[in-house]
Amino acid sequence: MPELADIFRLHGPDYLAKYRKRLLPSHRRAMQDICACRTEALGGHLYRCPQCQQEHYQYHSCKNRHCPKCQHDQVDRWIDQQRALLLPVAYFMATFTLPQGLRSLARGHQKLVYDLLFQASQQALQKLAADPKYVGGTLGMMGVLQSWARDLRYHPHVHYLIPGGGLAPGGHTWQPARYNYLLPEKPLAQIFRAKFRDLLKKAGLFDQVPSKIWHQDWVVDIIAVGSGEAALKYLAPYVFRVAISNRNLLALNDGQVTFRFRHAKTNRTQTTTLPAEQFIGRFLQHVLPRGFQKVRAYGLLHPKQRHRLAIVKEQLQPDRPLTVEPSPDSSSAQRISCRPAAFLCPQCACQMIHIREIRRRRGPP
Repeated sequence: MPELADIFRLHGPDYLAKYRKRLLPSHRRAMQDICACRTEALGGHLYRCPQCQQEHYQYHSCKNRHCPKCQHDQVDRWIDQQRALLLPVAYFMATFTLPQGLRSLARGHQKLVYDLLFQASQQALQKLAADPKYVGGTLGMMGVLQSWARDLRYHPHVHYLIPGGGLAPGGHTWQPARYNYLLPEKPLAQIFRAKFRDLLKKAGLFDQVPSKIWHQDWVVDIIAVGSGEAALKYLAPYVFRVAISNRNLLALNDGQVTFRFRHAKTNRTQTTTLPAEQFIGRFLQHVLPRGFQKVRAYGLLHPKQRHRLAIVKEQLQPDRPLTVEPSPDSSSAQRISCRPAAFLCPQCACQMIHIREIRRRRGPP
């Protein structure tokens, strides 16, 4: 079974030669990191088993957020960190999708348009939630940007995880949402469209958008996702998922890449085959600009509002003392030793002995 790194190593040089002038620095860095991940290029450690005397190399990860090898271990750690923010209420997932007619603009101005997508969607949610007919208060929201459909096509959208209720004006009373219902989707989509249009005008990009965009229906979906713990597990894969995982790559033959995906409507597994150049292009369009924050918190879940979240927790669980902030980071606790934790020999299960560190190879100047 091929890996993404194999595709980049074999066909990346031709892709770079053809598109180097158009390729963003973040795209080149992603290709470089993914190729080097867990290889001698990044250094590592050599271990020997005291029983069978076999030697094993343990190479470092690239830690690029777009690398399919570097995301798995972070999910459980992230869930543990977010548990302190949970409320004992039903949770909802709201998804805001950018219309097809705006996607070429978004591809050409990723950082700006993605920021506007966050701003317009969270403002729409708060505006409608403030209506006493629905919630009558300020929501808490955690949003995650995702730019791909399951077949790697460009499909920018934001998922929000939202506790069912809000803090009433005055900041002292929790207003619960109706059971299994948060907000109506159609009015929310209309507000989202209007907010995005106004923000686009301020950004000076309004004239680049076809006028028909503002007369068509925009898509917003809201579903109930259960308790807070279940909701975190539901959202976590969106936080750390990359455009495609190695396990979904099936073949790399004659310059063609075959991969599988689960169809969103039928939920059935399908396969598709693309020329390697086209596959690389599809993947790279989902590489985010350097430093872009793809996970954002608003309202009650914003770090500056955590004191209000404590008020809500006390109202909902008055007999149970709860904290809302994760324990402070300790610099000593956060330091990572240059020598990884010991592990067991894959052959005889004995604890392996660290022999030496493998220095990272020097890259090009």
